[in-house]
Amino acid sequence: MTPSKVWGGLYDATGGYLIVKVDGEILCYHIYNRNQFEDYLFANTKLETASSTRHEFGKLYEDNGQFYFKLNLQIRFK
Repeated sequence: MTPSKVWGGLYDATGGYLIVKVDGEILCYHIYNRNQFEDYLFANTKLETASSTRHEFGKLYEDNGQFYFKLNLQIRFK
C-alpha cells in the first residue's frame, strides 16, 4: 500500500501472530494466504444471535446508577 495508490482491500504481504502464554511459552501462528482465508470465512460463516433467555442479553440493567444492556452475536459455520 502506498500513498499514491488507492488500496483495493487485498494484502500484498502476509504475517502472523505471536502469543505469549502466562507460563512464558510462546506460540506463533502464521497466515500464508490471508486473502484466501478471509474469502473462505466470508463465504462459509454466518452471523446469528444466540438465545436471549439462555444468555440473558437484550435487557436493560442498572449497575451503580448506570444503565447497560448486553449484546450477543455469534459467528457460525454454515
